[in-house]
Amino acid sequence: MPVTEDGAAADAALLSLIRPLAEAPGDLAVAVSGGSDSMAALHLLARAFGPRLHAVTVDHGLRAEAADEARFVGQVCAGLGVSHRVLVWQHGVLAGNLQDRARQARYGLIGGWARGAGLSRVVVAHTADDQAETLLMGLARGAGIDGLAGMRPCWQADGLTWLRPFLTTPREALRAYLRRHGQGWRDDPSNDDDRFTRVRARRALKALAPLGITGARLAAVAGHLAQARQALDRAADEALAFCTDEAAGALTLHPGRFATLPPETARRLVLGALRWIAGPPHPPRQADLDRLIAAIGAGRDATLAGCRLIGRTATLCREERAVAGHITPTHAVWDGRWSLSGPHYPALQLRALGAEGLRLCPGWRATGLHRAVLAATPAVWDGPRLVAAPVAGLSAGWQAICPPVGTAFNKVH
Repeated sequence: MPVTEDGAAADAALLSLIRPLAEAPGDLAVAVSGGSDSMAALHLLARAFGPRLHAVTVDHGLRAEAADEARFVGQVCAGLGVSHRVLVWQHGVLAGNLQDRARQARYGLIGGWARGAGLSRVVVAHTADDQAETLLMGLARGAGIDGLAGMRPCWQADGLTWLRPFLTTPREALRAYLRRHGQGWRDDPSNDDDRFTRVRARRALKALAPLGITGARLAAVAGHLAQARQALDRAADEALAFCTDEAAGALTLHPGRFATLPPETARRLVLGALRWIAGPPHPPRQADLDRLIAAIGAGRDATLAGCRLIGRTATLCREERAVAGHITPTHAVWDGRWSLSGPHYPALQLRALGAEGLRLCPGWRATGLHRAVLAATPAVWDGPRLVAAPVAGLSAGWQAICPPVGTAFNKVH
């Protein structure tokens, strides 16, 4: 069936959302589950990118239909001339928040695949409906502005740029695109399972529609709140430069300056520090964060989210216990941020220096760094033998690099 004039205009509006992505150099990855949102994204991006597009599907292994859905996506990709990769989540018995565990696994698998393929940009096909549901779920748990501002259209994490070009587009607009062009999709039956909070939020949206509280209206509200969040983030960035000194992957606060900050700016500064130092998947609870901020003001020691506060110096650093079992090859990124350069060879490993390793570094005091800061930094080991601890003054031809703190807030999904 030929596309009508109105349909062509609707197509053009959707294509305009991804045109800036196509104008930038380099290939692009798109996450495709087989559902309507991601299938529409696949077809639209294939029109703009052609062979520069690479699709990836994660089979969570949680439903029998998942493998068939992945095959369906692969067949469509083959017809479009788009490369396609299926990633399987290997897991045992799952406990806790299943949807959150699956989401974290999905981003981890896709991110690892994209980096390995030399790709730096990944599109995920969240829509205005997803944004509205996110806002409703934030209201249900009494969230602050971060939870109510919803998902970000763009964020960076672990060397990748993640993009949501359809975040202001209603789901129905993407389904209408597929219908106009005779393309299908596969519905996930879990989208009708009211055990999940997001499904209940989706049903609540339908009940709210007679009041004029539509998905589009709530997505617009989330957009307004996102602008306020950006202003608060900028204030926290300015406070970061005003209140902190950075050294060896740790941040030392100036308590007097920190005490002058508005409470929300102080909270965001500390949250950003925790994200940069430890990268927790979720922000800590407000009560725990309040206790940490109070400890900063009182000069007390504290721990939170894999970080340690050295009260006497108001220094936030990685907690040694949190990295005690973290072992990688020397060429890998250690603890999510440290990179080492030096005479690599396969028998060597990166592990935390630890208290015992620190005793083998006679010049560590000359660094001027607290022993707790140094104990949680990476060291090069050959079995039980310490080869190098570059942050602690034992370089042996090695150098450790930790990216500057910069803006820690854009790691939030």
